[in-house]
Parts: sequence; C-alpha cells; structure tokens
Amino acid sequence: MNEQRATEPDADGYTKALSKRQVQMIAIGGAIGVGLFLGAGGRLAQAGPSLVFAYAACGIAAFFVMRALGELVLHRPTAGSFVEYAREFIGPWAGFTSGWMYWVNWAMTGIAEITAVAIYVHRWLPDLPQWVTALIALGALVAINLLSVKLFGELEFWFSVIKVTAIIVFLFTGAALVIGTADVGGHEAGVHNLFGNGGMFPAGVGIALMTLQAVVFAYSAIELVGIAAGETANPREVLPKAINGVVYRIAIFYVGSVLLLAMLLPWNLYSGAESPFVTVFSALGIAGVGDVMNAVVLTAALSSCNSGLYSTGRILRSLAQKGEAPAFTGKMNSRHVPYGGILFTSVAYLAGVVLNYIVPKEAFDIAIAIASLGVVATWATLLVCQLRLRKAALRGELTRPAYRMPGAPYTGYATLGFLALVIVLMAFAGTAERIAFWSIPVLAVVLFLGWRAIQSRRSKAHQASGRIAVGD
Repeated sequence: MNEQRATEPDADGYTKALSKRQVQMIAIGGAIGVGLFLGAGGRLAQAGPSLVFAYAACGIAAFFVMRALGELVLHRPTAGSFVEYAREFIGPWAGFTSGWMYWVNWAMTGIAEITAVAIYVHRWLPDLPQWVTALIALGALVAINLLSVKLFGELEFWFSVIKVTAIIVFLFTGAALVIGTADVGGHEAGVHNLFGNGGMFPAGVGIALMTLQAVVFAYSAIELVGIAAGETANPREVLPKAINGVVYRIAIFYVGSVLLLAMLLPWNLYSGAESPFVTVFSALGIAGVGDVMNAVVLTAALSSCNSGLYSTGRILRSLAQKGEAPAFTGKMNSRHVPYGGILFTSVAYLAGVVLNYIVPKEAFDIAIAIASLGVVATWATLLVCQLRLRKAALRGELTRPAYRMPGAPYTGYATLGFLALVIVLMAFAGTAERIAFWSIPVLAVVLFLGWRAIQSRRSKAHQASGRIAVGD
C-alpha cells in the first residue's frame, strides 16, 4: 500500500519515486564530484600540501551548511528546497534571487563537468575534439533525465556506488603505500612529501587562501539531498541519516584523499591536465590501472552533470509556478518529470560545448569560478534561513525541529563570514577568478531588473483584476 502511494503524484505533481537507498547514495555522491577528481590536481600544483588546510576549512563550513539544511528540511520537506525556505524566512525577492543563482551555479557546473568528460576521454581518444565528446555526453544525460525520476535515482545510485568505491580503494591503497614508504613512479611515498619541495606552503599562505574558491566548488552539490526531499518517501526519517552521512564522509573522503595525494607524490608532479588519482595510479606502473581510474572519474563527471539537470529542473519549476521563470520551465510531462526546466538548463550546457570549441584549455577554470558564486549564494541562503527559523521559533511562531544546527546562531554567523572572505579573495586570484568576481555586479543588476520586471507585471495584473471586479 505504501509503495502504491509513493508512486502517486503529490500536490506539486511529483511522485515519491526515490527510495531510501537512492537518497542516501545521492547524498553521498553529491559530495564527491569533479572538483575533487579533477580540480585537486591543478590546485595541488598551485598551492602544494597547503591544499589540505583549504579542504579542511571548507569542509567545516560545509558541515554547518548541511546541518542548517537538515533543520530546514525537517521543518518542511519540499522539492523547491532553499528557494521555498528563502521565500518563507527572508522574502519573495530572496526566493527569486537564490533560485536563479542556484541555476547559474549548475549552468556553470554543467559546463565544467562536460569539459571534464572531454578531458578524461582525451586520454583514450586524443584526436577527438573536446566539443564533440561534450555534446555526446550532454545528449545522453538529457535523455535519461527526461525519462523518469526513478531512472535518474537508479543511475545516480550506481554512479555514487562507483565513486564511493573508488575513493575507498584509493584511501586504503594510498594509506598502505604511505605506511610502507613504497616507490610510486620513482618517488618514495611518505609524510616527508608534505614538508619537502618548499614545505607545507611552498607558494605562500596567500596562494593557499586563493584556492578556497575552487575548494568551495568541490563541495558543491551537497545540498542536492535537500531538493530530493520533495520526492522522497518518509523524508523526516531518511534525511537526517543521509545528511549525517554526508558530513562525516566529507572529512574522510575529501580531506583524507587530498592528504594522501600530497604524501604519495611530490606536489609539483600533479597538474590540471588530468585527474590526480589517475596520476598516482599511472605512476604505480600497473598495466591498465590508470585507465580504470580514468573511467571512474569520467563516471563522477557524468554523475554531477546528471545531478545538475535534475536539481535545476525542480528549482526552475518552483520559480515558474510563482511567475519568476519562463512559463515553459514549469511544464511537467506524463512521467512527472519537469522537462521544461531540464531542457532550459541543457541549452546553457550547450554554451559549454561552444566554450570547449573556442577555449578548450580555459573552459574548466572559468566555469568553476563562476559556479562558485552560485554555491556561495546557495550556502549563504541556507544559513540565513536557519537563523530566521531559529528566531521565529524563539518568538513562538513555529516549532523548531529536534534535528538542529549545532552552535547556532554563532556558527551561522561565522560561516557567513567565511563565505564572504572566499568572495573577496577571488578579486586577487587568477584570471578566471577575477572574471567571476567582476561578474558579481553584472549578475546583481540582471537579478534586480528581473525582479523589478516581475513586480511590475504583477502590479499591472493586480490592477487589471481590480478593474474587472469593479466592472462586475
């Protein structure tokens, strides 16, 4: 009986098609993406072993963001996630702004992901242009997302299983190599690699701070579990466990992986041209192991792009229902999939295919820098909403869930301060980061004008309805 009810659409038109097994793996898999599998290589080459501290600092921020999200989800599970929470606790304009900034995040993230797919495939097919690979990957993922939520959940489940398994294998293998001071590509693995070649901060503390933006991007998609809440049976039972799982896996998978990478090889042997995990396994000299790892990180890129199409489809539909996005993005097909929003995002991903054609070398860095702005905006929205929820509970206006953000409100304010620092530092980083930083006023103006246009249309519609009422 419960299974039957779970397949029937709710008031928003969604079915509860995602199982507990799928949601838990989506939560874990969302926290393991191309930012780690590809981005960590270039950042290690840039900042050296100090990247470990950047991942630890951003991991702490991610922990508090996830706990804030958990409290909000337990207050009211909804597929609109933070867009609906922003409307409730901040105001209608905040829902509009956060929704579109989240879309910007995933539009740019999708470009980064399909760029990563092209980079990985280049290992096997060096003569195939990046844009061709990106276009094929995009077409396949759009088709999967349009078919059904259940298919998305099952595919993402197995994508996540592959990613998590690969990380676990790497952690055990890497730890064994470090403990045994094994030879890795002619270099002795060990703790000494953290302090050799210029020490923990070979490029200085300033460069280490500059990597924070890229690391924040690496943690993006952890909030996906909040969006999945709207299509999950028994969310109040399933989601706290899923969120707690993300929190401790962040510490193990991210910080642990980067620490091992820094100890396995000298930091200056990594590069942004390939995954650092592929670099390590290829250096072991075991036939085919580098190719296997390359296939795994290719899966991670496809997984993240898949998640982006899923989440933006739901967010755009939530905006469209309020008249804050093109009406087409609110369309739902017979399989209860918001196909309008998915197709809208896929058009932006096509821009990524074009970017891969024009500037294949710079496409990844530019995309993740701009995507980071959307990540920061989403995280900040969740933190502010949690602060407002707490104040409303203190006023007796609502009952605060038992699953709460620890240390509130001080941890919320501290995390917001950290996110502000990340944005400021982007102005002093590389070309891609500066492009993203100076796009902030452009985004602000576009969002302001968009909101004013929506208000004006609503005002005219209200006046027209008033005149009709008077005429009656």
